[in-house]
Amino acid sequence: MSNIKYHLAQFNITKLKADLDNPMMKEFRDFLAPVNLLAEESPGFVWRFKDENGDAAIEVETPFEDPSIFVNMSVWEDYESLRSYTYDTVHSYFLKSRKKWSEKMDSHQVVLWWVEKGQVPSLALAKNKLDQLEQQGSSPSAFSLRELYLADGTPTL
Repeated sequence: MSNIKYHLAQFNITKLKADLDNPMMKEFRDFLAPVNLLAEESPGFVWRFKDENGDAAIEVETPFEDPSIFVNMSVWEDYESLRSYTYDTVHSYFLKSRKKWSEKMDSHQVVLWWVEKGQVPSLALAKNKLDQLEQQGSSPSAFSLRELYLADGTPTL
């Protein structure tokens, strides 16, 4: 039996209402670095997508044609660590306030999947996982926050 350990990858997107240099985006922009630092200091955090300066990857090539799509990707030891950071810290304020900065999207905005410990997912893979979720629904290889799967492919209840 293999002794491979898995980590949970998450990829989320949002369609911003304006460019980040627009005054209406100031609060969102100003808190990117502190909220990302909070993630990095949170129990269970493994890795996050960032630019060569270590900042939120704002001006990177993304797999989306629409330049207003903002991407975020991270890897966590387990779902509980991700859940705790997302909902039990100041990060939850930004989820609750997202209508200030984001337009409503009719598609999935978050996808989760398991990666082998040490694996760093690419943006192309993340977009493929999001597309898979959108087209096929939750499965062990790409799932939503509402339909979680364990690393062995077992759905949670």
